[in-house]
Amino acid sequence: MLIEPTLEGLRILKLTGMLKALESQMSSPDANALSFEERLAMLVDTELTTRDNRRVQMRLKLAKLTHAGSIEDFDPKGRGIDRGELASLASSDWIRRFQNIIIVGSTGVGKSFLACALAQKACRDGFTVHTDRASRLFQELSIAKADGRYPKLVANIARKDVLVIDDFGLFALTDEQRQDLLELCEDRYSQRSTIITSQIPVEHWHEIIGEPTIADAVLDRLVHNAHKLNLKGESKRRAKATEMQLAG
Repeated sequence: MLIEPTLEGLRILKLTGMLKALESQMSSPDANALSFEERLAMLVDTELTTRDNRRVQMRLKLAKLTHAGSIEDFDPKGRGIDRGELASLASSDWIRRFQNIIIVGSTGVGKSFLACALAQKACRDGFTVHTDRASRLFQELSIAKADGRYPKLVANIARKDVLVIDDFGLFALTDEQRQDLLELCEDRYSQRSTIITSQIPVEHWHEIIGEPTIADAVLDRLVHNAHKLNLKGESKRRAKATEMQLAG
């Protein structure tokens, strides 16, 4: 039986997983000992795995994570985080429950890394993610208003299962920015999840947001159902710089 037409058919159908698996079977003497059903099951399983991996990579690409580390790479030792709580968050169940995560700590302790690690795990678990620094997010929203893309951009962010806002609180919000934040929070409340990292303790966010009524509305939607992580320890950046100096 000529196998080339079958291989070409798999290429045309874009069944790349099955194609690679079949080529692997053809080059393996052990495959001949398997039944037709077993070999077919292996082909289908490889195709499903290939497609799933492709979808994960696409979600990661669209998420635009600023750190490539995984939750398995994060060491909670000395960080003030309970391992049990971290394991629970790594299950992504907080996303299924439409809960938020607030990560607070001084600069360099790993807030952004942890946020991205949790977001990466979310992508691996089938959820969509949008990541942005607070300053850039508000800038993009402002530009979108000017060129008419604002409704589309806000709707796109609202559809994402997880919104990561990094470095929140480095500057006091303008009236436009606090209105934008309220709209984002309103769209996501009890429907999607949000991760926020900040150097500023939550009790001072009221001052950063400004305008008491809007601040109350924003915090009510963000904080009451949030997992609050207060990262501790020395700056990872400072420790790495010290290691490089000693090594030099």
